[in-house]
Amino acid sequence: MARPRRRPLAALAALAALLAVGAGVLVDLHTPTPRPANAPAGDFSAERAYRNVQVIAARPHVAGSAANDQVREHVVGVLRGLGLQTEVQDAVAPEAGQLSGAAAGATLARVRNVVARLPGTDPTGRVFLVAHYDSVQSGPGGNDDAAGTSTILEVARALAAGPRPRNDIVFVLTDAEEACLCGASAFAASHPLAADGGVVLNLEARGSTGPVIMFETSRNNAKLVDVFGRAAPHPVGTSFAVEIYRALPNDTDFTAFLDHRFVGLNSAYIDGGAIYHTPLDTPAAMDRGSLQQHGDNALGLAREFGRTDLKKLGSDHDATYFPVPGGLVRYPGWLILPLALLAVLAVGVLGWLVRRRDRASTRRLVAGFGLALVPIVLAPLGAQLLWRAITALRPGYAELLDPYRPVWYRLAVVALAAAILLAWYALTRRWAGPAALAFGGLAWLALFGVLLAVLVPGGAYLTTLPALAGALAGLAALAARIDGPWPVLAVTLAGAVGVVILLPTVVLLFPALGMAMGGVAALFAVLLGLAALPVVDLLHPQAGGQRGLLALRARRLGVLPTLAAALAAVVFAGVGLRVDRFDAAHPVPTHLMYALDAGTGRAQWLSHEDDPQPWTAGFVDKRQKVEDFPGLGDAELRSGPAQAANLPAPKLEILSDTTSGEQRTLRVRLTPQRPVRLLSLHVDGSTLVKSATVNGVRVDGARTTDGRPWGFGIVFHAPPAEGVEITLVLAPGHRPQLRAMDASDGLDEVPGFRPRPSDVGVVGSHSSEMLAVARTYPL
Repeated sequence: MARPRRRPLAALAALAALLAVGAGVLVDLHTPTPRPANAPAGDFSAERAYRNVQVIAARPHVAGSAANDQVREHVVGVLRGLGLQTEVQDAVAPEAGQLSGAAAGATLARVRNVVARLPGTDPTGRVFLVAHYDSVQSGPGGNDDAAGTSTILEVARALAAGPRPRNDIVFVLTDAEEACLCGASAFAASHPLAADGGVVLNLEARGSTGPVIMFETSRNNAKLVDVFGRAAPHPVGTSFAVEIYRALPNDTDFTAFLDHRFVGLNSAYIDGGAIYHTPLDTPAAMDRGSLQQHGDNALGLAREFGRTDLKKLGSDHDATYFPVPGGLVRYPGWLILPLALLAVLAVGVLGWLVRRRDRASTRRLVAGFGLALVPIVLAPLGAQLLWRAITALRPGYAELLDPYRPVWYRLAVVALAAAILLAWYALTRRWAGPAALAFGGLAWLALFGVLLAVLVPGGAYLTTLPALAGALAGLAALAARIDGPWPVLAVTLAGAVGVVILLPTVVLLFPALGMAMGGVAALFAVLLGLAALPVVDLLHPQAGGQRGLLALRARRLGVLPTLAAALAAVVFAGVGLRVDRFDAAHPVPTHLMYALDAGTGRAQWLSHEDDPQPWTAGFVDKRQKVEDFPGLGDAELRSGPAQAANLPAPKLEILSDTTSGEQRTLRVRLTPQRPVRLLSLHVDGSTLVKSATVNGVRVDGARTTDGRPWGFGIVFHAPPAEGVEITLVLAPGHRPQLRAMDASDGLDEVPGFRPRPSDVGVVGSHSSEMLAVARTYPL
């Protein structure tokens, strides 16, 4: 590899070029300016959409509540006001992906989806725009998912104001997504408009700000991604995100559609995760630039899919794709492994040529390869240790997806990764040499590319392309005159490739995974540093063959960037602790539930906090398994004694009990005696349940074998006031016991409850503030 003279002008020019590229990348990730309410009728206006956000997210509106009924009436009124054919689908449906009972039972809900259709002129299929209009019980859902719902209402207005599309456009506002994805399941499985499948565009939010990321697709997505790249005005998405999301247990309504012959794209903005599912998720918290990007992309895609021949969207492979300033790069999946192997070959040829030109010995090349692993390991480890230290000082962070003001902490992680990389380079460069270290970094990038190509194909581009660019730049530099401009230009271009590919990944990984997994972002920050290592070397003081004082000064100057980066990491972390304090506007999150056994009169406070905050610690102390309330799940929680409230358990009526041959059929009605969010019924663990039917919906039975006192069960969300009818087909031979439970929300009226101080909040959890009442019914 050529070693250009360390001319300050060349070094500064290379650095300025990379900074300019990085700035372009960051600017491209910014959200667009919200369009005003007087924008043209055919455009998406965030201000117009925001008016619907304010109505939808005026208060919490969990599925089945009166508040949710009001939201649904508003949504229906808006769609019908546009002249669209609009209906409400009223159904009982199981959880998406759970058409048969799991080991612990089945989850169902009564749902009321809002469905509207804009008929096409010559349909080749249907395009479905999907969002959920319900919220969690603990917050009004200003972003999750009033953002998606209001986006669809504004897109429907814009489409209805223009020429009719070729294909049918169906607007689906689902119910009970937060509870169980049951609304989407009901529509995808049983609505006539869904019978032939189609293209789904699902709109979500998991935070309050940031770019809208297309983070999930159906399989064999090449043609879908091509439409996304050319039709979305702000196409932010990566095939790496799709691969990661497929491996995670997280689900949205999109999951239910993928189970039923649909293809499509799933998008959300995800930064500002501290407010997710909390009372702080209000309309005022929304970044209207994110809303504008949601709408621009949804409208552009709806129009493009609306005129496309949907029968020609089939593909036999996934595409690799990633954002670049001004667009989306994409190439077919069959190129992934060949490119990865080509990168390995190019790096190998570079190493051979470096050795042949006497730029580094074989021993130093091997040493450079081994040494390059040091920052790859130390940077993620250091980031995790840094966050552990921060959470030790600020334990409330353990209950948050991300801090309220995470930017300073993110900068601290990046600065720490830079300090580790620079320290490693300063300590090893003189002995191993810059050529060997650059080779080692590129070699690891190339090897990671092959590993990703095999295990996570959509993410292979992250290291394959920087490795290939770096190797080609090295070969070009070796072929050029040592003192000419071409080596500097070559390594700068290669560094720019690394910045364009890896910088968005670093930026997007922070909100995607949260600071608790900041080590992943630190890893990619170091990989970016390794890709740009030759440019880093241009900035390194060069002592040449001089000895003594000059060499010592060069080494000292080489240490200065390391010290500066390390100091920056400390300062950034300190500023983060200073500015991100818990207060009334940014409360420390806490979790508390109340559980009453109406049969025994025993009540208890429950919390899932591992290290309870002082307020929570006033209610709970010891940790124990909570087995008497199976509807809450099989978890070990903190508990403490509570006063018994005068609350009734759900009423259980035996409608019929017959035995025929090898089975016993038990038909019961479970009726809540107060307004509740969910009902559950569990059978004792020694009873085999062959099957069950809930309000006419059949689910397979199951039995538990782990010795728990309660086995198969049914959890029903948004139960009607008249109750739920359940038929259980049991194995005969013994007298089963049934455990009934219902749950509502709000603890203010519970005896012994002490209101939270102003700087203590509610954690984003589906069981926060839950009040559960249970009773055992022997048969």
